[in-house]
Amino acid sequence: MFSSSPASRRPRRLRAIMAIGAVTALAAAGCSSDKSSKSSGSGAAKGDSQITIGLITALSGSNKALGPDHLNGFKLYLETHGNKLGGHDVKLDVGDEADGGAAAVPVANKMLKEDKVLAIAGIVATPTINAVVPLATAAGVPVVNTGGRPTVKDVSHLWTMSFMSTDPGGAMGPYMAQNVGGPVYVFGPDYQGGYDQIRGFTDSFAKAGGKLANDGGKPAFTPFPTTTDFTPFLAKVKATGAKAIYCFYTGSSAIAFVKNWAQSDAKDVPLYAAGFITEGGTLKAEGPAAAGIITSMNYSPDIPSAANRTFVSAWMQKYNGEQPPATAMYSWDAASVLDQAIAKAGPNPTSASVNEAIKALGQIDSPRGPWQLSADTHVPIQKWYLRKTQLDGTALANVKIGDLATIGS
Repeated sequence: MFSSSPASRRPRRLRAIMAIGAVTALAAAGCSSDKSSKSSGSGAAKGDSQITIGLITALSGSNKALGPDHLNGFKLYLETHGNKLGGHDVKLDVGDEADGGAAAVPVANKMLKEDKVLAIAGIVATPTINAVVPLATAAGVPVVNTGGRPTVKDVSHLWTMSFMSTDPGGAMGPYMAQNVGGPVYVFGPDYQGGYDQIRGFTDSFAKAGGKLANDGGKPAFTPFPTTTDFTPFLAKVKATGAKAIYCFYTGSSAIAFVKNWAQSDAKDVPLYAAGFITEGGTLKAEGPAAAGIITSMNYSPDIPSAANRTFVSAWMQKYNGEQPPATAMYSWDAASVLDQAIAKAGPNPTSASVNEAIKALGQIDSPRGPWQLSADTHVPIQKWYLRKTQLDGTALANVKIGDLATIGS
C-alpha cells in the first residue's frame, strides 16, 4: 500500500513545504555566509571558544521511540547552524534517561560536576524533570526541557519548550464535549505525567459539560510500564455506550494501545488522544492501525510559515522525506533559544548569564508559530491544533484539520 520510494512516500503538503523551504534556505545562504553569526549578536559572534551542552533523552526504556527525535531535532539545528550556538562551537554531551527519574540522576550529576555543562537540554519523561531539575537548579545551570512538564515548585532555572502536561487534554476537552455527542471513555498510564495529562482533559471536558463513560465516572489508569496488552481494558469500552475514546500514551505504550484498539471490539469507537500517540517513529511503528486517530497538538508539519518551511525542509532532506515530529521541533526550538540566549550573554557566557538571557528573550519565531514563555510558569503561551492521522498523498501523516485554543499561563 505504501510506496518504497522515499520521494513518493512524502505527503503532498510536505513535498510542497520542502520545496519552498529549500528555496528559502538557498536565498538565505545567498544573503549571508554565516546565518548563525548573524543571529548571534555582536559579542558572541566573535567567540570561537567551545561550550558544552548536555542533552538528556530516552535512548532506552519505555520512551525509546521518542528519545531519538528529541536528540535529532537538536542535532539538526546545530548541523544547519555551523555547529555553533551564540557564536561558540558546541560539544554536545548526550546522556540516556532510560525510564526516567532516578535512572537519570547519575547522568545529570556527571554533566553538572564533571563535564561542567553550560546548560542542559532535552528530558522526555516527567519523572526525570522531578529528579534532574533540583540538581541543576542547585548548580545554577539552566534546563531547557523538550518533554512534557509537570508542576514544579522552583522554575527559576527551568525553561520548557513543549507544554504543561495538562495542556494537550485541556485543549481537546471542550472540543470533544461540544462535538462527540455523548460520553467519552478515558485511558491513561498510572504515573505522574499520565495523571497530569488526563486531568487536563477531564477538567476541561467536565467544565464544558462532558460526561465520562468509565465506571464510576473516573478515568481508567493502566499499570506503567508493565502494560503491553491493552485488549482487556479496551474490552470494557463497547458496553458502556461510549461515543469516543480519549487517551494519553507515548512510546511503546502508544504503539501497543493503537494496535490493540484497531483489532478490538472498540475499533469502531473513534479514538482521540494527546498528539504523542502518533508522533515520529511511533506513527511509523503503528502503521495503518493509526489511520483516523484525531489528536491535540501544538505543532503540525503543514503549518505554512517561513520558520516551519525551513525546519521541515531540513528534516525531510536529512531523514529521507519523513514527516518531522513535534518532539524534534521542541528540540529545534531548544537549540534556537539557547543560540539566542548564549549570544545575548556575551563573549564569555556563564550558566547564570544564559539563564538571565533566556528570561529576557520575548517572542520566539518557531516552526509551530510565534510563542513566548510565560513569566510565571516558564512554559510557552501557544496555539493548539486539531489533527487527524490520514493519508496525504501515499503517506500516513498528521494533518491539521482545525485550531483548538491558545493555552499558557
